[in-house]
Amino acid sequence: MKTIAPRLLVPGRPITEINFCGWIGQASPGDTLEYHRGLLAHDVSPQNKQRGEDERAELLRIARRAWWASEKGLVHLVQRRHGADDYSYLVIARPKPRQPSVPLSSVLFAEAA
Repeated sequence: MKTIAPRLLVPGRPITEINFCGWIGQASPGDTLEYHRGLLAHDVSPQNKQRGEDERAELLRIARRAWWASEKGLVHLVQRRHGADDYSYLVIARPKPRQPSVPLSSVLFAEAA
């Protein structure tokens, strides 16, 4: 059996929660997505005026979805420190269950709604 090397995806622009859910649904075990770079707690704070309200709200939805996916056993959550207040927030895909009782996409999109 041929093994495929895991992939690291670092989007050139911020992703949406829908894109994030889509990535989880199609990622192979070991694939990694950087869903944010910065200091997450500061970047979602209403006191942070460097980001607009819509951007902060979307980032918070993605962070919550990442936590949800981790709790469901779909991904591992990892942080990589680059410097002071500079972290990469990563999700690493875990193996999918062999016999899902319902399609993964229906679970992800039902939770997103």
